[in-house]
Amino acid sequence: MMRKYFWLASALALVSCQEAQQPNQPPQTPTPPEAVASGADEAEAPAGGARQVKEETDTFVFEYSYPQAAGDNPVLAKWLDNQLEKRRDELALNAARDKETARDNGFPFNKYFSTTEWQVVADLPGWLSLSAEISTYTGGAHSNYGFDSMVWDEERNIPVEPIAFFTSPDALDAVLGKELCEQLNKERGKRRGEPVPEGSTEMFDACVAISEPNLLLGSAGGHKFDRIGVKIAPYIAGPWVEGSYEFTFAMTPAMLETVRPEYREIFAVGK
Repeated sequence: MMRKYFWLASALALVSCQEAQQPNQPPQTPTPPEAVASGADEAEAPAGGARQVKEETDTFVFEYSYPQAAGDNPVLAKWLDNQLEKRRDELALNAARDKETARDNGFPFNKYFSTTEWQVVADLPGWLSLSAEISTYTGGAHSNYGFDSMVWDEERNIPVEPIAFFTSPDALDAVLGKELCEQLNKERGKRRGEPVPEGSTEMFDACVAISEPNLLLGSAGGHKFDRIGVKIAPYIAGPWVEGSYEFTFAMTPAMLETVRPEYREIFAVGK
């Protein structure tokens, strides 16, 4: 899947997960008999292509949704449905396995859960920019959450990772990184009650490279991409208690220069 999301695997380790998958690729993980027998509670939104699924068994709770704009494209809907099935099957199998392990070792087991909510960032002629909030619990002291993003190319019917619209992450970082760092440190200072030491390279004090967070392509004008959104999940820029960081930047002429030539016509300088 052309996307990227982050969450914590343990209190001291950051896991960065990136998947690349072509459209219409079927899920590869079989559905466990336990989940089938339990009976899924699936609710689909009325007409229009939007979908909302919720399933609960004795081992997990699973929720997944996407908006009408995504569901109205049959190929995109199928692609999202494949991701739905893959995520749901992985959750079901992991929960069943870990419940059995906990029982064998005399430990309590709390239901696992996974929620994914896709939303429209920008709906432009030929392009649909989407973002997702993802929350999971697979044991431990608390749940984990992160983000996902992609742009659907309606002509080729394929997902494109937002950073792929630019010549390279380093090129975009060279023109946006300083401003991102300034905004991030300003917000860090507000949340921590003290300023971040200038030039610090300590964990959670250092600047965040453009390649680390999720990028979103947005549009204020409604005709071309003229905004870049940045969503930074917990443990990338700060500890769990600080939560996530989110920023939006208007496209500048310098940023526009880093857009790949074949995509230049669908971008514009923001106001």
